Amino acid sequence: MGFKKLMASLGAGGASVETELFQSDVTPGGVVQGEVRIQGGSVEQRIQGLSVGLQAKVEVERKDAQGNDVEYHQNIEFHTQQIGGEFEIRPGAVHNVQFSLEVPWETPVTMFMGRHLTGMDVGVTTELQIARAVDKGDLDPVNVHPLPAQDALLDAFGRLGFRFHGADLEKGHLRSTRQRLPFYQEIEFKSPSQYKGLKEVELTFVSDGQQMDVVMEMDKKPGLFGGGDTYRSFVMPMQGFEQTDWADYLHQWLAEVGAKRNWF
Repeated sequence: MGFKKLMASLGAGGASVETELFQSDVTPGGVVQGEVRIQGGSVEQRIQGLSVGLQAKVEVERKDAQGNDVEYHQNIEFHTQQIGGEFEIRPGAVHNVQFSLEVPWETPVTMFMGRHLTGMDVGVTTELQIARAVDKGDLDPVNVHPLPAQDALLDAFGRLGFRFHGADLEKGHLRSTRQRLPFYQEIEFKSPSQYKGLKEVELTFVSDGQQMDVVMEMDKKPGLFGGGDTYRSFVMPMQGFEQTDWADYLHQWLAEVGAKRNWF
């Protein structure tokens, strides 16, 4: 029996965990509901804790020994919640725990116009803590849909002729924003011909449920005045935003910035 317990602590014949989401479609500020199923192994074990969390695959940039920029991806768990304390699970027994996991307001959007954004990997993780061992379940993907205010801005870009190009998550912090997560999302649009000096715009949302920082990185086309990026931001209300024509607002805003930079 002692050998079996040792092997179970190393993951051989020990308890396992599996998670089922009741609904995989969520929005920032919402709730993911589901159930964790713990299956007892070949010996009795003491479970020290059970937690669920949200994880994202994030792009990280660093310098190598030669000073060159190196990019790689890292899985970052950005929100966790304990849903179970200590208990004993007998061999072969099944223990079910239901949960409601809050989704942070800054959670990146993974869906756009009903389609999954390529490269956006966000999901629920499950961790079963056992003496001298940890059993992690598989990542259960969630579909994070834009909030109404975010949808209004994304729609405005489309009405102005911008074409969605891609999205990614970058580790780091945007200055002068309400950002709390260790990464931020960039949604990239290719510029239409009417903004002839502008190559693309990368859009970032940073919300706290009351207001949202909208950060835009504008990439200027190479030319007489050289290429380069310009950062600008504004604050958007999460309530009452319907009173503004955001396509008109963005057009005037881009035109004003472009005129100052001799873009158009």
